Amino acid sequence: MVLFFTSTVVDPPAMLYMGKDKVENEDLIKYAWPQDVWFHVDKLSSAHVYLRMSPTMTWDSIPQALLTDCAQLVKANSIEGNKKDNLTIIYTPGSNLKKSGDMAVGQVSFHSDKQVKRVHIPKRENLIINRLNKTKVEKDVDHEQERVDRIKKENAEKRATAAQNKKAEAELTKAREAEKAARSYDLLFEVEEDPDAPKLTGKAIEEDFM
Repeated sequence: MVLFFTSTVVDPPAMLYMGKDKVENEDLIKYAWPQDVWFHVDKLSSAHVYLRMSPTMTWDSIPQALLTDCAQLVKANSIEGNKKDNLTIIYTPGSNLKKSGDMAVGQVSFHSDKQVKRVHIPKRENLIINRLNKTKVEKDVDHEQERVDRIKKENAEKRATAAQNKKAEAELTKAREAEKAARSYDLLFEVEEDPDAPKLTGKAIEEDFM
């Protein structure tokens, strides 16, 4: 089972989720989305909390209020950490999580320590925890099917974007060719004046045509 929460400190609201137990955490590690950010209490046992970022958000520029929501939720779901003040919460992109066969269930490391950030939590904020808990929904998730559906949607969006870009490029090329053709047509009717030629009066012009 996966527990889902909604943070309303940003617009649109953000989805937070975590496994109900360490066994479920294994699937969450395996199936984390590219836009997921993982949170955990540093050096203590805690829930694995994930933030699913919006398309315009990056993991290293998460709004402070949303960062606090994620960190408070992690702290509240740590048996030991929930009782302590001045905790450090670590977070990293889901893609940076590393799992090897010799690790215990729920245990994880990182591909790169440079992609791990920290946020300090002075104490538990009950107003934040109560607000998040009011949005809690528990669901069974078919992680493999969800992954397949996500990839299909992403591929469809990529194809649509590519088609749109191709159409825009073709229209731009057509407009440039039309502009080039118009300039060439205008040149056919341009006559260069000889600066040394005598200027003809109106009467001279008439005689010139007789």
